[in-house]
Amino acid sequence: MNDKPSFFAELKRRNVYKVAVAYGVVAWLMQVASQIFPFFDIPNWVVRLVVLLLIVGFPVALIIAWAFEVTPEGIKRTEAADAAGQRSRGVAWIYVVLVGAALSVGLFFVGRYTAGHGTSRVSEVTTASPQKSIAVLPLVNESGDPKDEYFSDGLSEELIAALAQISGLKVIGRSSSFRFKDRKEEPKTIGEKLGVSTLLDGTVRKQGDRVRIVAELVNAADGIQLWTQTFDRQLKDIFTVQQEIARAVAESLKVTLLGTDRSAQASATDNAEAHNAYLQGHFYLVRRNAEDFRKAIDYYDQAIQLDPNYALAHAERAEALVFMGDLTGQRPTAYPKAHVDAEKAVAISPDLAEARAALGFVLCLAEWKFTEGLAELKRAKELSPANPTANDLLARIIVYLGRIDEAERQARQAVELDPLSTVTHGNLARVLFYAGKLDEADAAARKAAELQPTGAGSHRFQVLIAAQRGYGEAALREAQLEPDPRFRRFELAVAHYVRGDREAADTSLADLIANAREGFAYQIAEVYALRGEKDKAFEWLETAFDDRDAGMLGLLVDPLLRDLRDDARYKNLLAKVGLPTTL
Repeated sequence: MNDKPSFFAELKRRNVYKVAVAYGVVAWLMQVASQIFPFFDIPNWVVRLVVLLLIVGFPVALIIAWAFEVTPEGIKRTEAADAAGQRSRGVAWIYVVLVGAALSVGLFFVGRYTAGHGTSRVSEVTTASPQKSIAVLPLVNESGDPKDEYFSDGLSEELIAALAQISGLKVIGRSSSFRFKDRKEEPKTIGEKLGVSTLLDGTVRKQGDRVRIVAELVNAADGIQLWTQTFDRQLKDIFTVQQEIARAVAESLKVTLLGTDRSAQASATDNAEAHNAYLQGHFYLVRRNAEDFRKAIDYYDQAIQLDPNYALAHAERAEALVFMGDLTGQRPTAYPKAHVDAEKAVAISPDLAEARAALGFVLCLAEWKFTEGLAELKRAKELSPANPTANDLLARIIVYLGRIDEAERQARQAVELDPLSTVTHGNLARVLFYAGKLDEADAAARKAAELQPTGAGSHRFQVLIAAQRGYGEAALREAQLEPDPRFRRFELAVAHYVRGDREAADTSLADLIANAREGFAYQIAEVYALRGEKDKAFEWLETAFDDRDAGMLGLLVDPLLRDLRDDARYKNLLAKVGLPTTL
């Protein structure tokens, strides 16, 4: 008779069954825990690591249970323990498994720590907790007159500006929050799309010299109202109301106001008619086309005539004059007026972020005084950390100076503050293109085009990226999608040359020169540089310089001009513009 125990009996004798059951229970508990990892901001790779360790660890635990015994004298091989007559009790192996589980829990917290201290790119604004973030939805106009839309929109934007001065609060910019003007989505959906935990909503009713504002703070996750209040005031008290709302939000979210009252009082006006004219000017400013810039300037003129010390009206008129001058070619008359306005705004209200940003904008983009302009833009950001315009302009100027890594961080922060803005995504595409990160640049450019399909130049970077890769057909497809005829001529001249169709390239270039010379001298130089015609390229760069063409700001970092960099004329132009002579 054979006294040797069966294989299954031996498994039982060596506590393998007990270890398997104990391991299964612990594994189940860890798997349940992994389901709540996301609520602690633990990334998916940690969840996958825990599951993988559990799978790999199971056979290891069984092998160890078979081969070793836990005895009073320590862990011994099973054969040695049998010879000495020492056997473990099954509960000892449960302790071993629990120790393993403790190690897994340790890995959990290691993952939690590394999730918060990893090397992934996270912009500065995310230092605010997820609970301290807000989007101001456009206040609903309940005046009964669609012509009063400018008033409700203007108040919404002024609230965004007031909240942007709150320390530690992430505030979404106008371009993104105004995409939800129709209120078709639920609060949770809006919060997810904008990356915020709270929404400021409300209505405005303007009648004569009276205004009623109903404001409410809503938890985006469930739509529950956190705070609400109704304000009945005279129009002249509108700024006081805005500050009351900002203080209520700050108190509700337990964040700190930076000095909003002082800057608001300095930028505001006691003249209700002046404020009304300013709001109408701002309504046209954000439309970003030549005709509307003219209308905006007219309304700012009215506001400043009614109140010569209206800092915000001076600041925005400066911005409108720069855009207007660049689009129409009236730079010699528009730029000096813009400078006077920007300096006036700063003189009236030194702590107004919009005034500092306007002066920085004029100095950098109109006058090419980068050191002074950059200092003003940085000051604007200090005064209003969540201002997407200040962040966007900073990124744009920094990259022109060759500080590409810093510009990328700044551009990504601008996108986070205004995630549905075609301007911030377009600027990120520009920075990434200059950085040579073509895949990421292409994604950002396509997002910008998706957000504003009819925007001028919305396919420019897609064409240039395809050209850099030598993909002529892809470049042509993108160029044919360009909605703006002047940009389309430029893009076709690039695409046809990359395709190797010299005849079509020559025709497109001639069309560009004949019909888009005003404002496109720099782009014409880019095409000649791409074609290897250096003398022609420099000829058009000199023309762009004489025109004060804003494209000249990209001279140092533009990859299309790479073959010109060894030429003495190139460094001479860099010096004339005021840019560094080397990257």
